[in-house]
Amino acid sequence: MATTTATITLSSTDLLSDELALSTTATLTQAGNATGLTGTTGLARKTTGNTTEYTLFAGADYTDDKAHKVYLKNMSTTSAQYFEIQIAGTVVGKLYAGDWALFPWSADTTGTNCDIDITPQAADMTLEYMLFTDE
Repeated sequence: MATTTATITLSSTDLLSDELALSTTATLTQAGNATGLTGTTGLARKTTGNTTEYTLFAGADYTDDKAHKVYLKNMSTTSAQYFEIQIAGTVVGKLYAGDWALFPWSADTTGTNCDIDITPQAADMTLEYMLFTDE
């Protein structure tokens, strides 16, 4: 059984009236049990050639209603450059330079198209990505 652990630490001395120091850890497991996620697309990078929207992960390529996890990171160092992230055609946010995200994805294909689409703000931007799959 594979064991994959995700940890996030948030800290700030000036965001709140008190110092912020938050750390949490989760073991990435399959839907409905304690078995670790066993599949991955592998860590990869994509450099875009233009500002056209493209599909990063197609829902139809994965088993739907599972506990997949998606990791994304904008590798740009130019603060104004971002990737717009869409799931099932809905914009869920923008990853600016250096930003990253780790979020669950069901790959649900029963009701809507659940593809994950990425639109770069500028040409020649690089996105680091990985999908942990519950197959």
